[in-house]
Amino acid sequence: MSQDQEPFALDVALSVPFVHRLRFTQDVFDAEWHVLSDVLEPSEGQPARVQFWVDANVAAAHPDLETRITKFTEALGNQVIPVGAMQTVPGGEDIKNDVQGLAQILKVFNKADLDRRSYAVVIGGGAVLDAVGFAASIAHRGLRMVRLPTTTLSQSDSGIGVKNGVNLFRKKNWLGCYSVPWAVINDAKLLSTLADRDFLCGFSEAVKVSLLKDASMFHQLCSSAQSIRGRDMSAALPMIQQCAQLHMDHIANGGDPFEMLEARPLDFGHWSAHKLEAMSDFELRHGEAVALGVAIDTVYSSLALGLPHNDAKRVLRCLADLGLPLDDPYLHDTRTLFDGLEEFRQHLGGRLTLTMLRGVGQPLDVHEIHRDLMLQAINEVAEYARSLRVFRDDGPKGAHRASG
Repeated sequence: MSQDQEPFALDVALSVPFVHRLRFTQDVFDAEWHVLSDVLEPSEGQPARVQFWVDANVAAAHPDLETRITKFTEALGNQVIPVGAMQTVPGGEDIKNDVQGLAQILKVFNKADLDRRSYAVVIGGGAVLDAVGFAASIAHRGLRMVRLPTTTLSQSDSGIGVKNGVNLFRKKNWLGCYSVPWAVINDAKLLSTLADRDFLCGFSEAVKVSLLKDASMFHQLCSSAQSIRGRDMSAALPMIQQCAQLHMDHIANGGDPFEMLEARPLDFGHWSAHKLEAMSDFELRHGEAVALGVAIDTVYSSLALGLPHNDAKRVLRCLADLGLPLDDPYLHDTRTLFDGLEEFRQHLGGRLTLTMLRGVGQPLDVHEIHRDLMLQAINEVAEYARSLRVFRDDGPKGAHRASG
């Protein structure tokens, strides 16, 4: 390049087309098996090669699941080739807390000679979807992953998202990537064996997303909260579907599916939730931690940002009516808890950006937190919990549990 020649620069906007497929079924391995078969597309005339991965908690709660999967693949004949036996992995955060588990999943993929036209069908809670999904996303730079979420939380939120990852350095999702699943199938039967505690956890995300995006949904959720707590599926399933649709719409049409901008509006209440999970060694379920985080950020919004006080109280009442916790000992270790603010900032980079509320359905981004007001919010939420005598119930023995 001569001294008088201008440096060359070229910036080209790049968009990659994705299709995000979401289906709802009542029993996908029985009368509605075709919903799953329809998304397992043959490749250039060759049968789809499919490997099934199942959360161990789900496998224990559904002892006939492997038989039903075998009947499903046999019924499809030459359309699908199952690759090996059904694989099981630990449920809950255990699978995300051990990077050796990630390595083992990749070894199985490699031994089976899965390629970018092969399918990993993953049946489990959000933690299992995250871990197996991350492995599928980095093997050959991406296998086709079909998610069958088995918790209310993963059917409402995490299973719909485009995030995959595992925990590292005692930090949530420190190692991960963005990858659009090939398909997501929300099957009602897979929720039937959830413990009550895990069944209720998912509705903290419904409270969250309705507060951000849909005031009428929030009002409906408040009205049906006690019915949902009693596991009335006629009340619960419409909320799960609305929640899933709002999350999917945000991902597809919100302008930032891979979170490259500074705000993460769907993480309302999550700066403290992620920290609380780590502080409790993940004894707190993600949905419980989100309930606590949503509660304190809602009350903070009323103290600092003009959210009407009565609306904040309605949020607390709704969470309580859903049977979700509003207090926990870890919430009061505020010196450690406030480290979550910096960890939240680091996870995205740039300046601290938190989504708060100025009204129901009216999110607002802020870049600093008044700690005295946040401490007041924590204390007000805890006092409200004490006034209601809210206790947590682990649910019936023998029911399957999962995290996320």
